[in-house]
Amino acid sequence: MKTAIEIKVKGNLDESWSEWFEGMAISNEGEFTILSGEKKDDAFVYGILNKIRDLNLELISVITCD
Repeated sequence: MKTAIEIKVKGNLDESWSEWFEGMAISNEGEFTILSGEKKDDAFVYGILNKIRDLNLELISVITCD
């Protein structure tokens, strides 16, 4: 079973960042950016979160669903 993940950060990222974020889809909602896609494994999620930290973006939420 595949698990979907949605990560919300404060700030706006252009869709061109998708490749850097391992192919996650990028959409903007007001002052927030939503990264969404398939959760491959925990290491994948930690890698994305590390990139968010490296960009000094404020993490708002992480949601997964089966």
